[in-house]
Amino acid sequence: MDIAQANDEFGIDGALQICAGNGGFAVIRIHNEHARADICSYAGQVLSYQPEGEKDDLLFVSEQAHFKPGKAIKGGIPVCWPWFGPDPHGRGGPDHGFVRARQWKLLQTEMMVDGSCRVRLGIKDNEASHALWAHPFALQIEVKVGATLDVALISQNHGDAPMILTQALHSYFKIGDIRQAQVLGLSGYDYIDKVGESAQRSQSGPINFDGPVNRIYLETTEELVIDDPSLGRRIQIEREGSRSAVVWNPWIEQSRSMRDFGDQDYLQMVCVETTNAATDAVELPPGNTYRLASRYAIRRD
Repeated sequence: MDIAQANDEFGIDGALQICAGNGGFAVIRIHNEHARADICSYAGQVLSYQPEGEKDDLLFVSEQAHFKPGKAIKGGIPVCWPWFGPDPHGRGGPDHGFVRARQWKLLQTEMMVDGSCRVRLGIKDNEASHALWAHPFALQIEVKVGATLDVALISQNHGDAPMILTQALHSYFKIGDIRQAQVLGLSGYDYIDKVGESAQRSQSGPINFDGPVNRIYLETTEELVIDDPSLGRRIQIEREGSRSAVVWNPWIEQSRSMRDFGDQDYLQMVCVETTNAATDAVELPPGNTYRLASRYAIRRD
């Protein structure tokens, strides 16, 4: 992306500019009356969101994250699409799909009447995607930066056959101390325990963290809350187009095994993801559109 040309076309005076970020990737940098945010054109990925008056970011990005072509960025809100988890087709595709390691195109920026900023990026099928997944498609991400952070993933089927999608807004949230944090809103729901050999279990009470957690919660549309007493805040997560949710923290051993993740990073993050995963797969007919979305807000009691 030509930075100067992008600013001429998409910049908003006093609120939005495009600049070179880590790895030379173009970053859409927003600072309006409500919040600051960074959105990377590579991977179509929100990297930062910090409301005015808050000293801590909503999101976590590892200092060890790779900002290199062909690599996924560990942190922010990666987009998992058109599959969540391993390649279901056995073609050697990357975990969590192929769009989080591709350059996206900036399509639109807009200042809203309430002072928030809206950004839209997109990606389409090409020869490389056809080698892994045969469907013609258009995928867009719409990000609204205001008093809340609103993110929508919009899938369009441009082919003549149905598309089966599993997908996620793989959000990494900044936490003061994971050992004190809880995730609320999933009590009574069944989940697939990916740590426990994919056994199905039932959640009783809030989710606490004293070891690795990797769970797909089923048939849930509830608002989710991360209670973080160390930072004195609650993170509210509203979801649209989702009947599943993923909660993930790698804990000690897996953290040490990841080159793009610090050994102690697990203490300062948790993923609570808006998903279509497991039994919540989406069948998208030809010519149709599907919207998966979340609204994220920081609350203080």
